[in-house]
Amino acid sequence: GKLGIGVDSNQNGLQPGKVLTSMMKRVDVAVYNAFMDGKNGTFKGGLQNLGLKEGGVDYAMDDNNKALVTDEMKAAVEKAKADIIAGKVEVHDYTADNKCPY
Repeated sequence: GKLGIGVDSNQNGLQPGKVLTSMMKRVDVAVYNAFMDGKNGTFKGGLQNLGLKEGGVDYAMDDNNKALVTDEMKAAVEKAKADIIAGKVEVHDYTADNKCPY
């Protein structure tokens, strides 16, 4: 069968067993960081980019999709995440040149 992938928030529960995972924008992390910066007197306005390293994005694993994702798949994703965070895998910034080289 066909599987969907949710975007921006955890949508796995919308169709349990039919959504492989969801790419989550961790707005909670951004809000927490902003509040803490305000509390500590270090808040600066402007654009903040939060990627994997900063905990700003992630994927969702829960009871709604755990049967769809094998241990091998999870290990491959976790390795890719670690490699991206470590700088071993370069993620192209299409906003820099408006191109998608893939």
